[in-house]
Amino acid sequence: MPPLLRATPRQRAFQAVPVARSGISAARLGYCRFASSFQNPADGALAPRKACAPSVNRQMSALIASSPSQTTPDNALSIQRRWSSTVAIDPKMYTTSFAFFEALWDAGVTHVFVNLGSDHPSIIEAMVKGAREKKGQFPRIITCPNEMVAMSMADGYARLTNKPQAVIVHVDVGTQGLGAAVHNASAGRAPILVFAGISPITQEGELRGSRTEFIHWIQDVPDQKQIVAQYCRYSAELKTGVNVKQMVNRALQFAKSAPQGPVYLCGSREVMEQEIEPYNIQQNEWDPVELGGLPGSAVSKIAEALAGAERPLLITGYAGRNPEMPAKLVELANTIKGLRVLDTGGSDMCFPADHPAWLGLRYGNEEAIQTADTIIVLDCDVPWIPTQCKPRADAKIFHIDVDPLKQVMPLFYIKAQSRYRADAMASMDQILAALRSDDSLKAKLAGGESEQRWSALQASYRDRIDGIVARSKPLDNGEFGTGHLCSKLRELCPEDTIWAVEAVTNTLFVHDNIQPTKPGQWINCGGGGLGWSGGGALGVKLASDHEAQLKGQKQGKFVVQIVGDGSFLFSVPGSVYWIAKRYNIPILTIVLNNKGWNAPRRSLLLVHPDGLGAGATNEDIHIAFDPSPDYAGIAKAAAGGDVFAERVDQAANLEDVLKRAIQAVQGGQTAVVDCKVASGC
Repeated sequence: MPPLLRATPRQRAFQAVPVARSGISAARLGYCRFASSFQNPADGALAPRKACAPSVNRQMSALIASSPSQTTPDNALSIQRRWSSTVAIDPKMYTTSFAFFEALWDAGVTHVFVNLGSDHPSIIEAMVKGAREKKGQFPRIITCPNEMVAMSMADGYARLTNKPQAVIVHVDVGTQGLGAAVHNASAGRAPILVFAGISPITQEGELRGSRTEFIHWIQDVPDQKQIVAQYCRYSAELKTGVNVKQMVNRALQFAKSAPQGPVYLCGSREVMEQEIEPYNIQQNEWDPVELGGLPGSAVSKIAEALAGAERPLLITGYAGRNPEMPAKLVELANTIKGLRVLDTGGSDMCFPADHPAWLGLRYGNEEAIQTADTIIVLDCDVPWIPTQCKPRADAKIFHIDVDPLKQVMPLFYIKAQSRYRADAMASMDQILAALRSDDSLKAKLAGGESEQRWSALQASYRDRIDGIVARSKPLDNGEFGTGHLCSKLRELCPEDTIWAVEAVTNTLFVHDNIQPTKPGQWINCGGGGLGWSGGGALGVKLASDHEAQLKGQKQGKFVVQIVGDGSFLFSVPGSVYWIAKRYNIPILTIVLNNKGWNAPRRSLLLVHPDGLGAGATNEDIHIAFDPSPDYAGIAKAAAGGDVFAERVDQAANLEDVLKRAIQAVQGGQTAVVDCKVASGC
């Protein structure tokens, strides 16, 4: 027996190895823990293994005695193989799998999103045991008929709460089934622990959990964790149960340490079936690594540059992941009169839309980037796209980030004077303290030029809002665009609604008109794997409800998914709306139906503006959805008919449909509204 699989006397009793043909009697087998022989091929001599410990004597004796034919070494071998692989489990037994769930719960993981398979017998036993014996102290299990939906739910949950959640999938195929969700969690910095079984590592009944099905050979791959390793902060195989809690917490340390992201563990059936002694670890010894602030010299340099700037600009992408950051950036904008704040990531609410410094969301292409003389890049992956827009040559640029080198991006660089790996909140506190304590800097900030910049900023903000309103009006033919739709949603939905957005080419229209103002109110996956928002919205709603219940409230916040029609199909709606019904997770889904994938056309025109495809139809370039699917009908079918489902294509009917949909969701029923939207507005 491999040393790493030894744990307790009880387990070793269940891990009896096959018996070679020898002179050892069947009666002797009944009283031995190990009773096999090794035959030296050189001389044919039999060397007996360690034997005789009466841990399971009576059960083994009874099993052998019950054989209908006379017991021989051959059928004793068969019986022992069957015994070691399929033995009934003692309800009091404590296995690796049960310790795994205990470790998750103790580390703060409250939900596990599962898609189970042949590698999970001990996982299933542990779930049943936990439900019976540790109610209220065991993760809630959510069945997900698709792996990407499972991980997207964990992603949405973790993104809202900053609390890592777990996903369990099936060997290599389930790992592959996670698909783009792994990319999204990595790019979006969502702390998630993924566990998958691996095909059993024994095939003759040597250990409990040994191979019992045809598929165990087919799903045996050389290195399963390499399927997702390049997207994970950490990946490892569990090789024994005796340190499973340490391995889980090591993985979660990586997941929770900046830059956060997914981690991956896998383990064979034999390891997960292993019986171990119950144990605990000191949870306070497994905190994530904390980043510090800026060096003192950097604080002075950045503060001086900001105070002396005529057109200062702060660009961020995901600083709003910390719910305290938007208020801190408002504080900075109120101190540096004339500072503008631009979001080029769109994954979080980083700066409130009701502040004059708000430039909204623009994907790396904004006039302010070209005119700014001082730029702070704060927790941002793509501050600008050089082929479309870049800073002026004499601009002072400082990059502050949890990952300024973007270590998983083979190509990344910006022309910054200085770059720092530092915590955004700590850095802003340092800069603000310097601006308020240095007399020369305070004098610059209090001058007449500063007030003039503040007045100009307010006027520019009013113009921006007026322009958004003008562009969001319905069309003369009665149709409406995404802008008008989202302005109506903002008007009708509760003020603290959480928006889970995957609008792709319509994202800027959505953001301009939703105008989020509250921390955590706007969530986008942050990656490029379409299909996130279905499971993501469910995870956000599940998290909001759970957090509310912990505070004694009946339910959480209203959640709206805004999704393009192509992304809706990617989201596996058959799984999403079954889960919504099964677990009573009501959300409002708004499908932006523009009859196709418009993102490929935009990409085409950026490279070949005068090419053959420029004048081709969507059908010609194979991005059209014609006939248009019944998106609301798909959702209704998946939920067994219990979904509010409507289509709307006229502005005159929009408000009534939205009001009824909102009312349905507030009453506990998921709603899907298929909105035919005009392009470009």
